[in-house]
Amino acid sequence: MRQHVNPLSRIHQLARPLPPLVELFADPSLPLHLDIGSARGRFLLAMAPLAPQRNHLGLEIRRPLVEAAEADRRRDGLTNLRFLYGNANVNLPEWLALLGPGQLELVTLQFPDPWFKLRHRKRRVLQPALLLAIAAALAPGRRLFLQSDVEGLITPMRQLVEASGAFELAGPEEGGPERNPLPVATEREAQVLAEGKPVHRSLYRRRAAPLPPLSELERHLDTRLEATGDGTDNRHDAAAD
Repeated sequence: MRQHVNPLSRIHQLARPLPPLVELFADPSLPLHLDIGSARGRFLLAMAPLAPQRNHLGLEIRRPLVEAAEADRRRDGLTNLRFLYGNANVNLPEWLALLGPGQLELVTLQFPDPWFKLRHRKRRVLQPALLLAIAAALAPGRRLFLQSDVEGLITPMRQLVEASGAFELAGPEEGGPERNPLPVATEREAQVLAEGKPVHRSLYRRRAAPLPPLSELERHLDTRLEATGDGTDNRHDAAAD
């Protein structure tokens, strides 16, 4: 069972400005890969040496995991990788808005905490305001990659992305439900596949399209969730509480 953290608790709602790229990386001009919910960091610790042409930033809400990942990064001497503590929905939107044009190349959100209940949907990582901030920072053609082992969780994530009108699904040659477009699997992905269970994936590319108002996207999402019942009470509720 994965350890849940309530992102709406007071401690995680505090505004903590994230450092600028110049304070994080040896070469802050490199394109950026942002991994939201980096957990213990082993995915990025493996990715950074394989993709030295990018900087890699992991944001994680569980501070002990960030400290452990940063210790490993320093041990390995990886100057194109950093891990930061923070709540994505509180700390990222303002920080993303300060990135240089075209700087953000890839955003990954993999196996987020499974808040199943409809009344817990505000605890899910991919909220409308965060998605719009990501979309505003991504230039046309840049990628957003989602994956989860819980179909009932990734479905509303896909609905939100597609309702924004800002993204289109990448072609199957790039990646999709049957193939991870990245050269490294997360620990959770490896575990799920080893158990013979499915992994649900979606790779999106940013379209050259204007973004909808936040209020419109929130209204659309709430209407669709309530109409379809996605995220309503089910057998996973005990784990979600």
